[in-house]
Amino acid sequence: MTIEVSKVVATDAALELIEIVKAKHGPVMFHQSGGCCDGSSPMCYAQGEFLVGDSDVWLGDIGGAPFYMSKSQYDYWKNTMLIIDVVPGRGGMFSLEGPEGRRFLTRSRVFSDEERRVLGL
Repeated sequence: MTIEVSKVVATDAALELIEIVKAKHGPVMFHQSGGCCDGSSPMCYAQGEFLVGDSDVWLGDIGGAPFYMSKSQYDYWKNTMLIIDVVPGRGGMFSLEGPEGRRFLTRSRVFSDEERRVLGL
């Protein structure tokens, strides 16, 4: 039996908020902030508003939205599943969910040995 493993998943609350944001802004994408101004928040942008390049890694899609992280940050977090959730409060100043009174939050857990094997880590 082969198991399917995702590098990024979203809670039901996050999927609901993604749909709200998409209804207002159209297709969206995420980039995991690496610190600085917005801490370590998953940032939600209208597709095309944030340019990804060779230094970014696609982790998967959540709610139909692609999710990226910088390669240097991915090298550090590659053994960890990102779990995108929602909590009350304002998000990063450039993230689209800010006016909703809730913000996306990254939780995580370390992959099991079997999950790492499936992912080739």
